[in-house]
Amino acid sequence: MDRQNGSMMHLPKILAQKLLNRKENNALRKLPFPSNLIDFASNDYLGFAKNESIFNDTHHYLIDQNIKINGATGSRLISGNHNLYQTTEDFITRFHQAEAALIFNSGYDANVGFFSSVPQRNDLILFDTLCHASIRDGIQLSKAKSYKFEHNDYNDLEQILVKHFASYNVASTTVYIVTESVFSMDGDCPKLEELVQISNKYKCKLVIDEAHSLGVFGENGEGLTQNYQLQDAVFARIVTFGKGLGCHGAAIVGSQELKDYLINFARSFIYTTGLSPHSVATILIAYQYLEKDKKALLQLRSNIQFFNQQKMQFGLKPLFIYSKSAIQSAIIPGNDKVKSIANQLQEKGFDVKAILSPTVPEGQERLRFCLHSYNSEKEISDILYLLSSFVF
Repeated sequence: MDRQNGSMMHLPKILAQKLLNRKENNALRKLPFPSNLIDFASNDYLGFAKNESIFNDTHHYLIDQNIKINGATGSRLISGNHNLYQTTEDFITRFHQAEAALIFNSGYDANVGFFSSVPQRNDLILFDTLCHASIRDGIQLSKAKSYKFEHNDYNDLEQILVKHFASYNVASTTVYIVTESVFSMDGDCPKLEELVQISNKYKCKLVIDEAHSLGVFGENGEGLTQNYQLQDAVFARIVTFGKGLGCHGAAIVGSQELKDYLINFARSFIYTTGLSPHSVATILIAYQYLEKDKKALLQLRSNIQFFNQQKMQFGLKPLFIYSKSAIQSAIIPGNDKVKSIANQLQEKGFDVKAILSPTVPEGQERLRFCLHSYNSEKEISDILYLLSSFVF
């Protein structure tokens, strides 16, 4: 290769400098290698991703249905809408007590598709400041105006709403209030009942991302909204399958009218190849396991309770953000310090990840502990004992 052609392959200087800045700030992201460490890092809360019975039942279901196709063959609007989609969406609709459900290829696709297409130019989106990047990216693609409110601060939300009613043509504007049922970096939850009251008071549409509560909250792991029986008060729920269900994909749950609209206008749905029959069958079988077998769900809840008890016993409670979910975050400011402690825990056999700035704000760097049904009480006690010895 001559020098001229070789130079064509170099990054532009501005991009190379951005990479260098990440390295200098000890914030460069790298793909990790698989490990045999004790899992306190994955989102596989119920162990469904490693569940051999779900794997085998999915295979047998496909054989019994005489489905021997590797791919969807096209977008769902062209050739990829195989029969399993309807069966699975019907199950999801019933499970989540809704009118309709529409499967997307991922939670990211669902959020981008919803927020880029549903709110219109004269509309307003009010979102919690800690909402996930996929929500923010979808909002950026929207023609609607958007404002963030302070995390779980509904006084701040109401102040924005009051200003809106004073300055907007309310008759021609739809207001969307957006939050998550479990926040992915903090692990805490909103006060959904209060949010529903505010939404009703100002005639807003409430949108809840249930990614990290599916398989954790609710009688059968339906999520936080159904845990409080508020499903009829929520305009749209985004349920994601890559966490509690241990597979891949997502669905937007709401009215039949919303489903029809998304099929026609959500670009991340329209212009992509559908999920393979195997992927959709795995979603269906995982949902069936969630509904019929509560053993993993109950064990996860027991482990969350035990983790919170052990935090207090080892004097670690002040480090942690309040959480009753499977995500438990200990604030340890500084990329260097939090990475050092994460490395020490990994050297002792525990897979726990440091979350660095700029993923979280500077000064809010943290260790993010993900709890699972398959973690033992001894593993929980051991990792928290080690943490206390490293930070105190």
